[in-house]
Amino acid sequence: MAKKKNALYAQSGGVTAVINASACGVIETARKHKDKIGKVYAARNGIVGALMEELIDTGKDSATNIAALRYTPSGAFGSARYKLKGLEDNDREYERLIAVFKAHNIGYFFYNGGGDSADTCFKISRLSETLGYPVQAIHVPKTIDNDLPITDCCPGFGSVAKYIATSTLEASLDVRAMFRTSTKVFVLEVMGRHAGWIAAASGLLVDHDIPMVILFPEVTFDKDKFLARVNANVKKFGYCTVVVSEGVKLPDGKFLAEQGTVDAFGHVHLGGAAPVIADMVNKAYGHKLHWAVANYLQRSARHLASATDVKQAYEVGKAAVQFALKGFNSVMPTIDRVSDKPYKYKIGMAKLEDVANVEKFMPKDFISKDGFGITEKCRRYILPLIKGEDYPQYKDGLPKYVTLKNVAVPKKLPAFKL
Repeated sequence: MAKKKNALYAQSGGVTAVINASACGVIETARKHKDKIGKVYAARNGIVGALMEELIDTGKDSATNIAALRYTPSGAFGSARYKLKGLEDNDREYERLIAVFKAHNIGYFFYNGGGDSADTCFKISRLSETLGYPVQAIHVPKTIDNDLPITDCCPGFGSVAKYIATSTLEASLDVRAMFRTSTKVFVLEVMGRHAGWIAAASGLLVDHDIPMVILFPEVTFDKDKFLARVNANVKKFGYCTVVVSEGVKLPDGKFLAEQGTVDAFGHVHLGGAAPVIADMVNKAYGHKLHWAVANYLQRSARHLASATDVKQAYEVGKAAVQFALKGFNSVMPTIDRVSDKPYKYKIGMAKLEDVANVEKFMPKDFISKDGFGITEKCRRYILPLIKGEDYPQYKDGLPKYVTLKNVAVPKKLPAFKL
């Protein structure tokens, strides 16, 4: 009988409030199939750990600890922003990965991340065949930006949308209480490099009569039009809330918040759209204002996670293992919406060649005609994704999150230099 293959799970890119729920789904499901899957390893710090042969034996953690991942934010095994180049330019790293897989009898690779990790997963599946050591590479979707194609939504988005909608509402009520003698404009910067899904979540506040202006990456920034709308809101309501995506662009195509540097993926570093917007408003009208950048808070807020999001994150992890056991390779579990009311969905499947390096933007009919809000169609899309609460346990007033043992697997190969 052929020796059972081991599995390797890795987390990639910016972590989320629910990526560990996907890890939980992968590990718990794999453990139920000990007749087909041997050990379940995790890469320490994502693909970098796989390259450096820094593997973790998840079997050293109890079922209770693994189950607690479902309620724990961040990345339990560590993540990394490290993009492998194309096969033609960088066969050394890909060959190293296959060598590590072979040394540790790894036949299943589950890579939990966004578009770049889908691309890496796709390349690994191709190269493994070429090098004569087949690996079933399954991509587990994750991204707060909600910009992966084919899947209706991405695990991670529902929770960040819930956090942003809630935070925008609460801060706006604060401003509404103080505008006569204090702050008249509040500016909140949210993540979203090219797609405005996160910013759109703030548009769910239509029932709360909050005068808002939303700035999307999909809508070219018009300074005069924007300032006029903000001032009109202040005159009519006494205050205005502005939610700006970090990826908003000027007419010349440059990012409003461009810093002039790039990250490991070659993406322009962003951050600072809120103060830029606040300065514009202050210089134009002198309104007293405050600004904030949600930054890591929006993607790590497990205490306010969407129950729908947590459930879907777990299910795509579970489905990834089930797909692998059925012989599928180079695929990604998808969330396929069946209906809005009542909200129903099913788990589907997409080929990685159709997912890798493809971004999904906000449809035009999701953005209001004036470019500063969302439509009812967009509201129907987002609302089910933030529904439900799935609170973690609390101890001494703080959430009770798990820290795994993360016991290292002995290395078998020579050291590798990145």
